[in-house]
Amino acid sequence: MPDLTFEAVPGRVRAYAAEPATRPPWPGVVVIHEALGLNDDIRAKADRFAARGYLALAPDLFSIGRKPLCIVSAMRSLFKGAGAAVDVLDGARAELAGRPDCSGKVGIIGFCMGGGFALLAAPRPGFDASAANYAQLPREPAGFFRGACPVVASYGGKDRMLKGAAAKLEAALSANGVEHDVKEYADASHSFLTTYDGALGALSRVSGIGHHAPSADDAWRRIDAFLDRQLKA
Repeated sequence: MPDLTFEAVPGRVRAYAAEPATRPPWPGVVVIHEALGLNDDIRAKADRFAARGYLALAPDLFSIGRKPLCIVSAMRSLFKGAGAAVDVLDGARAELAGRPDCSGKVGIIGFCMGGGFALLAAPRPGFDASAANYAQLPREPAGFFRGACPVVASYGGKDRMLKGAAAKLEAALSANGVEHDVKEYADASHSFLTTYDGALGALSRVSGIGHHAPSADDAWRRIDAFLDRQLKA
């Protein structure tokens, strides 16, 4: 499908949508990008979900105004747990759930910055599953996840920016009785589910940040099984 727009509280939001080739109805999944924005890597991830029988929608969080201001606003929303970017998550969920070819079940997955938003979405009404990858934790996680939907999360043991985050998330979800699958991959660093091209690819090879095939393969296996169980049952 070509890029489209949908309505959210902040205004019209650009997004990439991918539909399965199978007969509907399909469960939906909102795919949230990294701080690099909606790019070919995120589109490919949306296509991957469509190939597995999901109606995928990847909103561009930086499309509701001038891009530099949108980036700043999104980061503020991530740290505050509220704001225009969080409202976009609700709008994307409503866009999917309101389609006649959607089963009504909607999950969310995010990567890096998007992973943080996936965690913020977990207690919000209407989301049936959340998949967070190398995600910043919300403030006071022990109390944040009360009533949250099931969560699957993946972290890299070599990710210095998020050291200890997996254990803290595991504890918070357990304390609130939230069904979850949290795993830290000892040999992976940040963004281990992403393959960077060009200058970013060279930088990732030097820094150790980026795709780590064994960890990525296992993480996708867990994510697929978890979301299938929550959204396709």
